[in-house]
Amino acid sequence: MERPNTRFEGLRSFDIDKVAAAAGEDPDVLRMENLDTDLAPPPAAVEATRAAVGEARGNSWLPFTGLPELRAAIAADLERRSGRRYDPGAEVVVTSGGTSGVLPALFAVSEPGDTVVLTDPTYAGLLQRTRLAGARPHLVPLVPDAAGWRLDRDALRAAEAARPAALVLMSPSMPSGCVLDEDDWTAVAELCERTGAALVYDAAMERILYDGSPRLHPCRFDGLAERTLIIGSMSKEYRMIGWRIGYVAGPRPLLARVAQAVIYNTTVASGFAQLGAVAALTDPAGGGVAEAAAEYRRRHDTVLAQLAGLPVVPAGGGWSCLVDARPLGLTAPDLSARLLAHGRVAATPMTAWGERVAPHYVRLVYSREPVERLAGLRARFDAAIKGA
Repeated sequence: MERPNTRFEGLRSFDIDKVAAAAGEDPDVLRMENLDTDLAPPPAAVEATRAAVGEARGNSWLPFTGLPELRAAIAADLERRSGRRYDPGAEVVVTSGGTSGVLPALFAVSEPGDTVVLTDPTYAGLLQRTRLAGARPHLVPLVPDAAGWRLDRDALRAAEAARPAALVLMSPSMPSGCVLDEDDWTAVAELCERTGAALVYDAAMERILYDGSPRLHPCRFDGLAERTLIIGSMSKEYRMIGWRIGYVAGPRPLLARVAQAVIYNTTVASGFAQLGAVAALTDPAGGGVAEAAAEYRRRHDTVLAQLAGLPVVPAGGGWSCLVDARPLGLTAPDLSARLLAHGRVAATPMTAWGERVAPHYVRLVYSREPVERLAGLRARFDAAIKGA
């Protein structure tokens, strides 16, 4: 007989795999449901990984916290981004993809029953892992307007009453593409100072910014560096999805807890993939990050131009934007189903990505589809809305 398990109460399905399965292998379908990308990984990373396959250094359990050269490369990259110098040996741990660092980070900064603040919408992997850690999500709305999404700072300040143990934030955020500005981060720093809360910052898309979006790092704001755990990934900025290499970095006392949780969960990330990540992070060409961000901006602008007049919210960065189903007289699951059935567009409803805001939206991911194919998006939408 199955025993009850409260960790799974309130957990919701991603739905991405369901949409992908329904789309099948039809080449006519626009694949806008998932964060795969057709942009190639850095050639230097591919070459280094191939060279490492079968070599002893790439086929080892040790060290459990990651190869020293990779931790050093991550620390150097973080110093450029954040202005803070991290000790590679004690303040950086390598993980099997960025998302596998989320639970260890939550274990390090929260207890079961604690309140953790996230945004609505937010990446479902952050929200559902918060629940799996036994914490209670407190969702602060992101508010859409013609310019994009903005953080409801009044609601953020009001979260003080919940005495949060931690805030879990991402900028640019998935799935909205919301980019937090200086006033947002100042409000975050003030809330953390007043409550003693830690910050878990998902930096996976930090440099996928569009023109005009602020290039800010939370650790540059007073009081945040000593209470922030940074979760990074090679998957998004460097397009190295299959490598499954990420990291967590932060102050030594917190990182010691994270490292224990990582070791006793996944033990170690792939050795040859780690060596590929070193090549990407130290690539004199920058790993193609700037060029990829510019291409994603072109695709974003194409989507917005195609859907002019429809309830699509602009993004400030990232790989996706959101469409509100309500003005179309539909629910998000209905719009998703119609887009696939009548428009041949695979797009995921944001049912599991929030509580009050996200479930009304469908996400359009443009990381896998070139501008030429996106140029037919309006006709597909019109067919879906008409249901014919």
